[in-house]
Amino acid sequence: MATMYLVQAFKQNGKKLIADPVQQAKSEEKAIATAERLAPMRAGVLVFSQEVDIETDAYDEPRVILRIGSLPPGLMDG
Repeated sequence: MATMYLVQAFKQNGKKLIADPVQQAKSEEKAIATAERLAPMRAGVLVFSQEVDIETDAYDEPRVILRIGSLPPGLMDG
């Protein structure tokens, strides 16, 4: 299993939040640094990790690491 660290940023467009392309980071620390860099320019940023089994292409449930600002309702709640 390998761990993927992902950063999802959102732009505000009127009342809608528009997702930027997901960015992958090499570590949790780098993902957080990317989120903190993007946060002043975006409505919201989500950092999460996900375990993946490359041989079987199986993905575990994502684990939220950091939430900043406004995110779509229900996005990885719980």
